[in-house]
Amino acid sequence: MKNNHLLPFKPFALLVLLLCITSYSYSQKPDYRYEVESLLSEMTLDEKIGQMNQLNFEGLNDELLQKVKRGEVGSLLNVTDTEVINILQKAAIENGNGIPLVIARDVIHGYKTIFPIPLGQAASFDPEVARIGACVAAAEASEHGIRWTFAPMIDIARDARWGRIAESLGEDPFLSALMGAAMVRGFQGEDLSLPNNIAACAKHFVGYGAAEGGRDYNSTSITPLALRNTYLPPFQKAIDEGVATVMTSFNDNDGIPTSGNSYLLKDVLRQEMEFRGVVVSDWNSVGEMITHGFAADGKDAAMLSANAGLDMEMNTELYVTHLKQLVQEGKVSVADIDNSVRYILQMKFRLGLFSNPYVKIKKTSVVYTDAHLQAAKEAALKSAILLKNENNTLPLKETQKIAVFGPMADAPYDQLGTWIFDGEANHTVTPIGALKSDKAYENIKFTYETALSPSLKDADVAVVFLGEESKLSGEASSLSDINLRGTQSALLKEIKATGKPVVLVIMAGRPLTIERDLPYADAVLYNFHPGTMGGPAILDLLFGRANPSGKLPVTFVREVGQIPLYYNHNNTGRPAPDNARTLNADTKDVKQTSVGDVSHYLDSGKGPLFPFGFGLSYSRFEYSELSLSSPTISMNDSLIVSVTLRNTSNIDGVEIAQLYVRDLVGSIIRPVKELKGFQRVSLNAGETKIVTFTLFSDDLAFYGIDLIRKAEPGFFDVWIGGDSKTSPDKKRFELK
Repeated sequence: MKNNHLLPFKPFALLVLLLCITSYSYSQKPDYRYEVESLLSEMTLDEKIGQMNQLNFEGLNDELLQKVKRGEVGSLLNVTDTEVINILQKAAIENGNGIPLVIARDVIHGYKTIFPIPLGQAASFDPEVARIGACVAAAEASEHGIRWTFAPMIDIARDARWGRIAESLGEDPFLSALMGAAMVRGFQGEDLSLPNNIAACAKHFVGYGAAEGGRDYNSTSITPLALRNTYLPPFQKAIDEGVATVMTSFNDNDGIPTSGNSYLLKDVLRQEMEFRGVVVSDWNSVGEMITHGFAADGKDAAMLSANAGLDMEMNTELYVTHLKQLVQEGKVSVADIDNSVRYILQMKFRLGLFSNPYVKIKKTSVVYTDAHLQAAKEAALKSAILLKNENNTLPLKETQKIAVFGPMADAPYDQLGTWIFDGEANHTVTPIGALKSDKAYENIKFTYETALSPSLKDADVAVVFLGEESKLSGEASSLSDINLRGTQSALLKEIKATGKPVVLVIMAGRPLTIERDLPYADAVLYNFHPGTMGGPAILDLLFGRANPSGKLPVTFVREVGQIPLYYNHNNTGRPAPDNARTLNADTKDVKQTSVGDVSHYLDSGKGPLFPFGFGLSYSRFEYSELSLSSPTISMNDSLIVSVTLRNTSNIDGVEIAQLYVRDLVGSIIRPVKELKGFQRVSLNAGETKIVTFTLFSDDLAFYGIDLIRKAEPGFFDVWIGGDSKTSPDKKRFELK
């Protein structure tokens, strides 16, 4: 089978690229310093404090208009009516102090045209998927007056119980940093003042993904070294990319909520990381410091946040209520307020709001254009992960009779995933919708049953669509049980009992614990909620019109008791071998002993169900002849790492080659493996390519025992393979 599924997408991809043209470099210039200082010098204290106030829009009324006219509002959330936005802007500019509002909304993985959830986009291992998705979202959202979004979320997420893992880019700092930076480029473009670009927001600063027990909003206990080596790198990458804003997290770390943590916001974010944009709180997180027990009351909370360097407060109006009095009492300085307002005004100048504050009604909408829909489909194609394919059950033959089952086969809203305030179910193309209406599949013979007592009759194969409702992932959607819910597993088992081949297609917002389900499926295609065009993308993959290429951006555990389990962990003094003793062995005569014991679970063993970076293809790929340009590398130098990659099948495909490194000895224990590079490599049937990576000495740097980032001399192992459990073939080099 020749797989040329990319060909039909080239014209559409070109259109999207023209629409989303951007620069891969970023410059702070112009910085609007003169304009900002001139305006700041004319503002009253009340007007300055008003710029630091962000309100949620709950309807157009005289009270809100008066607040805007008095200069008590700097930003509004969740206004999507362009006429209302223009009324509010007129109140601010013509009837107020002349400073425009900035309109913000959560546009996470699409505005109207919904792309796969961020975790799904990360599975593509393709920053262009993230960039184009963000660019499409910006184009559609800005058409409705939205100029600021609260994405990307670059929290490192290693606990599948946490609902917001869906909004994350996975467990790995390197992958998350590259994908997050690509989203920043997509949202902001080369010139933020262009009306189709919007300000991005790197969130949540910092460590929110490490919430205890995977419970949303919970405390974290991240050490200074872990903070710098694991949780901060994606933020640094976003800052280097020119991200306009950063959002503080809900959680406390080590007892200090970030919205009042002067060390994190001033010393780390401003000084160490050199962030020069707006710091905004998360929803009500300033007020929640009272509930935490960190602030005595609203006035105390406002003081703590203002002194910590929080520029804009979302929703609670504690700044507007208390800051002026705090200044009069000498508890908050005007200088700190001026610094915050400088960043806010600079953002508004960069967005071009002073010259173009009003929303222009376009004659032709870009929402749901063919280019956007095709880009969303391409993203869904690249994001799907083939986890199992026994006896070459997939791809299906178009001559086969297909029996379709399961709640996710025709679930237009749930297919979109979490964080889709503006997504529309009636524009979603589900698998059943595509089978019924897409001319490309008009010759497919299928039946669709929703009954719990399935009948396959004359069918050649059963395709079972299972997964999670969209409300079961995302914010405030943590779960302690992440098995398939309800009777889904029972349905799958019953269908398998018919003796027919079974293809399991999962759509979910997290890596579910599916070990118990795998015996009842001959093939498994996993999709992190794939968005508007998920249906036709999945069908293309099932019928071989496209070849799966996605890889897991997060480890799949066997059961929740293994959490947290991630590939780039530290080694223990007693690491477990792959064949470590478990209760599955005959243990009745084994006496209690600690001799030779290793770090693992007796019941679930050592390893995951599927490792980070794993993903199958209809093609077969073979790695060989790993080589280094030199056995040594000097400081401030580079090393070329190469491998021969061959497609040994008769099917064209794409393999994501991944480079991993291990620092054998350091001033602190180094992870057993760290991702340092990846490439999407297209190979025709039978084709061989030399895949080359350049490894710089700075890629080996980390924060050591002295809390200084540097590469330490010593020996390193390096691998290139198809996942983090890649073959034992490795090379060793020395950093001198």
